[in-house]
Amino acid sequence: MFPARSRRLALALLLLGLSGTAHAADENDPHKQPVKVVADQRLTVKGSTGTGVLPLYVSGDWTRPEPDVTRAVLVFHGLLRDADVYLKSGETALAEAGDAGHGTLLIVPQFLADMDIRAHGLPADTLRWGRDSWMAGDPAHGPAPVSSFEAIDAILARLADRTLFPNLKTVVVAGHSGGGQVVERYAVVGKGEAALTAKGILVRYVVANPSSYVYFSPDRPLPTGGTGPFAGAAACPAFNDWKYGFGALPPYVAGATVAGLESRFATRDVIYLLGTADTNPNHPALDKSCEGEAEGPYRFARGHAFFAYLQARHPAGLAQRLWEVPGVGHDGAKMLGSACGLAALFDKPGCASH
Repeated sequence: MFPARSRRLALALLLLGLSGTAHAADENDPHKQPVKVVADQRLTVKGSTGTGVLPLYVSGDWTRPEPDVTRAVLVFHGLLRDADVYLKSGETALAEAGDAGHGTLLIVPQFLADMDIRAHGLPADTLRWGRDSWMAGDPAHGPAPVSSFEAIDAILARLADRTLFPNLKTVVVAGHSGGGQVVERYAVVGKGEAALTAKGILVRYVVANPSSYVYFSPDRPLPTGGTGPFAGAAACPAFNDWKYGFGALPPYVAGATVAGLESRFATRDVIYLLGTADTNPNHPALDKSCEGEAEGPYRFARGHAFFAYLQARHPAGLAQRLWEVPGVGHDGAKMLGSACGLAALFDKPGCASH
């Protein structure tokens, strides 16, 4: 009796220890820790529900006229909220672009989480979201429920000011991984482009290696190819809710019609950058929820499936392109600095997929 009881006790302690170890490892995931660096500049964002301050990096002084700026490139960080890392990647890509990058203003916003505010003792008016809710355009936790998409609207509104940027011709909105999710969804529902196009400024969206996309219907990729009704819908009832589809919309999106958004989206200049080696179905930052899995086994497959879905729905008039980046996996710096990355960001020749 006692040996069996001892074995059960030992097993219970072992399981407890394993659980504790797993919990500790989970809490040590980088995106669950405060950011190491907070961006050094600030932009006041006046949303429909209040005002907050967004940290960001800007390569020039955009508070005074910048007549030499002809192109602005926004680069969005991923899940880790590490805007400083993406700033360096953007600067490296800009240097690689050479003459093609001349006259470029680089902007890297930072969507902080609640823990970042506490860890760095930031002012109460600093915008903060859940660790990953900013990727879906959700309202901020404070100081007001401002959508992360409204923050992008504010950046684009500043760029549309001809007193500041009299010669601006092109704005590129780019993101990798979690940032790619932001850009893809903003390209669908974002309201900031209108102010730029009204001034004759071209807008391009560059979506690199995101974990998921927002679909315009309940169809999802089929194992046999193409798309159709999702067989796992009963076991995954939220598969078509926002940010994967158009159910349960956040306030920023509410009131829009899906048909209208899709029709507009099909005309927007979007380039999908997919690393051919981003094929790990167990990548630690891959969306492994049933909603994410419904879109495909890994990022490279999910991107191709979504683009094929768009092509099937818009056989004529889809103003979008998919470019593969050979040999690159889930690496933001290598994606942005690749020949196709430089072509997408700066129109530099050399992308074989062009």
